[in-house]
Amino acid sequence: MEISEVEHEYGKGDATFSAAGGEAGIRTLVDAFYDIMGSDERFGDIWTMHPEVNEVSRDKLARFLCAWTGGPRLYAEKYGAISIPGVHAHLAISSAHRDQWLGCMAQALQRCDYPEAFQTYM
Repeated sequence: MEISEVEHEYGKGDATFSAAGGEAGIRTLVDAFYDIMGSDERFGDIWTMHPEVNEVSRDKLARFLCAWTGGPRLYAEKYGAISIPGVHAHLAISSAHRDQWLGCMAQALQRCDYPEAFQTYM
């Protein structure tokens, strides 16, 4: 795959965060992600790993993604440092679970109507 000039900027500074629509765009993405996960049986296995998807769950993922995309470190401001493996250590996550998570996020990115280059990057 040849990387276009626009794609090349993702991952630099806050380019990804900005392309996502800032914090508001990321919160919309997270809402779409959890809504899809809870309503599409293809993602049932990972949905059961989230027995209490609520505003806190959505807030945590949104804040994490803000920093992950090069934006403000909102997760750390509110919840402290995060260790992704540590947070999920109590779960037996398989490659099938990983693929479900990624597939669900791909659906959420598509639902939010991000440009194809951005969806591919993410």
